[in-house]
Amino acid sequence: MSAIVLLLLSLVATVAAAAEHSFITTTLAKKSTLKPKISHLHFYFHDVVSGRNPTAVPVAKPLVGPAQSFFGLVTMIDDPLTEGPEADSKRVGYAQGMYSSASQTEVAFLMTMNLYFTEGKYNGSALSVLGRNPPLHPVREMPVVGGSGLFRFARGYALAHTHWIDFKTGDAIVEYNVTVMHY
Repeated sequence: MSAIVLLLLSLVATVAAAAEHSFITTTLAKKSTLKPKISHLHFYFHDVVSGRNPTAVPVAKPLVGPAQSFFGLVTMIDDPLTEGPEADSKRVGYAQGMYSSASQTEVAFLMTMNLYFTEGKYNGSALSVLGRNPPLHPVREMPVVGGSGLFRFARGYALAHTHWIDFKTGDAIVEYNVTVMHY
């Protein structure tokens, strides 16, 4: 008799717990006919800090710390992405987000940005990048941690290589090679 009572109490507790979390639905993944695709994107990132129309604007400056690393600097970006390194090259999207200087010993940024595409097959889709970017290194690798639109469930990596930099103004053009797997 006590086994039946325990079973009924367990059932009531399970139903009550399920009712309490009615916003959660869990399903088992079924075999999908969708096959992952791998896409390679190549473009140039134009980071303009100087002039009348900057695309990168400091929003927090370091209070203290080593000046050579800019530790604590936070910069918001809405940088154009283009097919070629020239400023008048065809625009293919924008890098929107921020970078912050996260090292006390070297210039190394924490990049948090969406690569939002406005041309071609991926128009309206975005890739999310979150990673370490020491811009004075010849090549930097940052993870692609997700995406939206045609890049839903994306994961991959972005390789950044400085194409040009003006050390007086901080303006830079960075070549990006991005490889992502998506569905």
